[in-house]
Amino acid sequence: MIPRPDNAPLGNLMKPQLIAAAELDRLETWQKYSSHMCGGCVSSCCTLPVEVKIKDLIRIGIVDEFERGDPPKNIAKRLQKEGIVERYNQKSEIFTLQRMSNNDCLYLDRKSRFCTIYDKRPDTCRNHPKIGPRPGYCAYKPKEVVRETKFKTLDKF
Repeated sequence: MIPRPDNAPLGNLMKPQLIAAAELDRLETWQKYSSHMCGGCVSSCCTLPVEVKIKDLIRIGIVDEFERGDPPKNIAKRLQKEGIVERYNQKSEIFTLQRMSNNDCLYLDRKSRFCTIYDKRPDTCRNHPKIGPRPGYCAYKPKEVVRETKFKTLDKF
């Protein structure tokens, strides 16, 4: 038998808690992924750090094929100066793309919330959520919940 606080009604302990929108830093709030979810989401996966390899940078078009032979550290320095790469891990040879001040990916359109380089997107994005912080789950945030939150905030003024 599960102990319960004396003041807690039994019914409240038995009800599942519904999560309206996932929190990026709380993986337990992420929802089991289904492809139909993307159209109604605010693209919250596009606010996660994007780790890329040199082949992704070539596909995106920010590094050309001739640079493949250059030391990755030199490429990283150039891309950091250009504001495209946030950091480079020399051991794993993984670049992390820079994000906007609101954590959006550089390539996420602010109005439509769609990827501006979708056909050239990095493998990290192509494989999400099969690979990621919680494989098979996504940080789904429905567009309606975000809209309602904005209106509630505006009502306070």
